[in-house]
Amino acid sequence: MLNSHIIVFRLSAMGDVAMCVPVIRAILKTYPKTKITMVTQRRFVPIFDGLKNVDFITPDLKNKHKTPIGLYKLFSQILRLRPTHIADLHQVIRTKLLMVYFKRYFWIKQAKIDKGRASKKRLTKKKIKTLIPLTPQIFRYAQVFEKLGFPISLSNDEIPVMPMFSKFKELNFENHRKIIGIAPFAAHESKQYPLDLMQKVVANLQREYNVVLFGFGDYEKNKLDIWADASKNVINSVGMFELGDEIQLIALLNLMISMDSANGHLASNYNVPVITLWGSTHPCLGFTPFGQPKENSIVSNRNRFPFIPTSVYGNKKVKGYEDVMRTIDPKLVIDLAYKILNN
Repeated sequence: MLNSHIIVFRLSAMGDVAMCVPVIRAILKTYPKTKITMVTQRRFVPIFDGLKNVDFITPDLKNKHKTPIGLYKLFSQILRLRPTHIADLHQVIRTKLLMVYFKRYFWIKQAKIDKGRASKKRLTKKKIKTLIPLTPQIFRYAQVFEKLGFPISLSNDEIPVMPMFSKFKELNFENHRKIIGIAPFAAHESKQYPLDLMQKVVANLQREYNVVLFGFGDYEKNKLDIWADASKNVINSVGMFELGDEIQLIALLNLMISMDSANGHLASNYNVPVITLWGSTHPCLGFTPFGQPKENSIVSNRNRFPFIPTSVYGNKKVKGYEDVMRTIDPKLVIDLAYKILNN
């Protein structure tokens, strides 16, 4: 559509923001004269590097735009941009209120995501159930744009050429081995692979490959420093780079190993093979990294823990299910990594 300007709300979390990228790429490819303004957190802006015709509004949700009055100021700022369409990919209280503010401007077409809350609730009940795969989150995003009159296909995703990672020398790798990224942490304990098992994965893979460890904050940095100090082929990247540089590094990887977390989505945006490990969550809920084959998801043993999945985001704890991820043998992860890298 000519002269269209779409405002897109997706404020958090990082993984969900990262999943927007293939959809935004498809919109820009299919409708090259359409302008998009992402309303998201400032720290997430580098996730969209390489996309042309995308602007950003980065609200201050902790201060200036925290209250309904603050959100009205944000609404006024957006309105001055003369948008033609509003896409709410988040559907939380803040974005719902913003959509209410826009309602009286009937010429601005609105659409919101269907999160499928009822279906997700059924699949995470503490009972034995049949797993029926739900619509993947990325296709839920695409459906929002289709409602607005912008149907797209995600089957021909074009991966942009990332700028050369200028800080590669800082990794101090001594050879030209393939590089595996490993992100051992997750936002919630119930979907984090036990560190002692992941350490076995790292120790094995570093024999033939370079390994870059990803994480965030002092706690994770200190833990991963121990692993990195044990081998010259393991680098702890925590605290070394800003997010934009870290994404450039991820785009160079030959493989990423992660939990159900943002790192897998960031890697898949650049067509990097991703192995994901699943604990209390499950691929059937629709959050697998885009474009990854089913066999790249390693799930915990549902014969021993038949209530899996017990949570959509991993934030719910179920008594007796604390060790679900110990049913994933490190050898499974190692063998799959070798298979992908030697294919």
